[in-house]
Amino acid sequence: MNLSELRAQFETELESYLKTLPDNNLHNPVKYILSLGGKRFRPLLVLLSASAFGKLEKRVFKAAMAVEIFHNFSLVHDDIMDEAPLRRGKETVHAKWDENTAILSGDAMLIEAYKLLAETGNENLKELLDLFNTTSAEVCWGQQLDMDFETRSDVQADSYIEMIGLKTAVLLGCALKMGAIVAGATSKDAELLYQFGKQAGIGFQIQDDYLDAFGDPEKFGKQVGGDIISNKKTYLIIKALEKAGPDLKDELSKIYFADSLKKNDEKVRRVKEIFKSLEVDGDTIDASKEYFDKASDCIRQLSLADEKKSRFTDFLAMLKERSY
Repeated sequence: MNLSELRAQFETELESYLKTLPDNNLHNPVKYILSLGGKRFRPLLVLLSASAFGKLEKRVFKAAMAVEIFHNFSLVHDDIMDEAPLRRGKETVHAKWDENTAILSGDAMLIEAYKLLAETGNENLKELLDLFNTTSAEVCWGQQLDMDFETRSDVQADSYIEMIGLKTAVLLGCALKMGAIVAGATSKDAELLYQFGKQAGIGFQIQDDYLDAFGDPEKFGKQVGGDIISNKKTYLIIKALEKAGPDLKDELSKIYFADSLKKNDEKVRRVKEIFKSLEVDGDTIDASKEYFDKASDCIRQLSLADEKKSRFTDFLAMLKERSY
């Protein structure tokens, strides 16, 4: 079963679940955010993993929905902290309702995620909950690190990788491991899938940093240079500040972290010029490939037939296919 078929099945199950939620000011925002779509990577990874080791039983879809609801809970709260007006091209929950409603609805989503996990009826429920609890705490810590980094000028590349690993990548690993646990995979295979997801997630985020500055906007689907315009700390700027001499470091810091510049095009042009002079564009590509290679190595070690391993290599190829 391919990813598009798995997604169609998940959307059907999610639609049925949303109909069970009450029509009120607490749950309507929940239904709203979950109906906005998105790539659904995380629930698809639960289904992909479970289908490689067993059947797609009802409890697998409950686990997949728990992961997707948790992910969207974190987005609702992140959007409040970021004062973001839009999510997936639509109003954010706090913009459409208000901040208090968004906070409470987010809390309700977290509770719903735990309810769904409890309904899996799996003999390994404690293991599932331990994994989910650990991952949830790590995602929160990753978000805190990200906020801390906004006011720090001494962030190193290894600290940045730790942050994106916690904020983004561990939930991909959790999704894959959760599917494996529900389907009865060995602990070794379940852990290999966790590491596959985590390494792929880190590679994907580093690649995203590169493409934001140097990608083809038609293929990337975002404004190129957006991170530079918004002064966002990325792998590129962190590596550049590590490698630059005193004078160039001073110039780059003044340009990149300026509160406002009227000529954003000039800012992007000069920053990219400095990035290339320091060869951090190549460093970033190399780092992304390094983590993708680590992910591939995890798949090679799985005790699965090659046909089933190919499901994961195909997913990894889909992540990597955004052109450099």
